[in-house]
Amino acid sequence: MALSVQPLKRGTQEKTTMTLRIEKDSNGQRTTIRLIGRMQREHIEELKAQIKAGGASVSLDLNEVRLVDLDVIRFLATCQAEGISLVHCSRYIYDWIAKERFRGQ
Repeated sequence: MALSVQPLKRGTQEKTTMTLRIEKDSNGQRTTIRLIGRMQREHIEELKAQIKAGGASVSLDLNEVRLVDLDVIRFLATCQAEGISLVHCSRYIYDWIAKERFRGQ
């Protein structure tokens, strides 16, 4: 499954395509949702649906996530708090989640 958004480049009317690809792998007991690309706020609802459809044991593989925004960081922190594991999470995303969690206390 691929989600595609088309924001405008600054200072131009030309559109670029930024894509978040979501791949899901399940063995019947555990589901891994692999995210590839740039994740932004508009992708969260689709990801929530994929997590819900994944069953009781879901992990998010963030190995190929290149860029996120603040809403995504807060969403990922909530996922962790709900028992969803984040695997292959880059250091900058992991640190940002920790900072946001600390601010929320």
